[in-house]
Amino acid sequence: MGESTWVTELPGWIAGLNGSATIFLLVGALGIKLGHNKQVHKMAMMLGFFVSAAFLVLYLIYHAQVGHVAFEGEGMIRVLYFALLIPHVVLAAVQVPLILLTLRAAFQENWERHKKLAHWTFPIWLYVSVTGVVIYLMVFPTQPA
Repeated sequence: MGESTWVTELPGWIAGLNGSATIFLLVGALGIKLGHNKQVHKMAMMLGFFVSAAFLVLYLIYHAQVGHVAFEGEGMIRVLYFALLIPHVVLAAVQVPLILLTLRAAFQENWERHKKLAHWTFPIWLYVSVTGVVIYLMVFPTQPA
């Protein structure tokens, strides 16, 4: 393999941002569910939003530079990969407007709407962030995260 460039380093950063989003989402959910700690919830969810936004920017830059990256696994691992990837891609597209609507309701202090939206937004966002890391590990098994 040739000399490393900043673009070749992006997949690890992208996976790290996805992993960070997962942690922030879980901290935020626990903050509001277990302790009803609104400050912890707000801070964690905003950090989750910002690392997810940074992920999206780096993801788009990476794929604009590199294009499609094919999965090279075969057999059952290939089936597993696509079983994760297909809902991941669909839900990734769905999550963007859901996240924005959920945040908007929070900023407007419309807690009833925020809670109803979060009921759908949280599990979708969590699935997308977790499977993003898993998919990275499947596509780039020898690169450090």
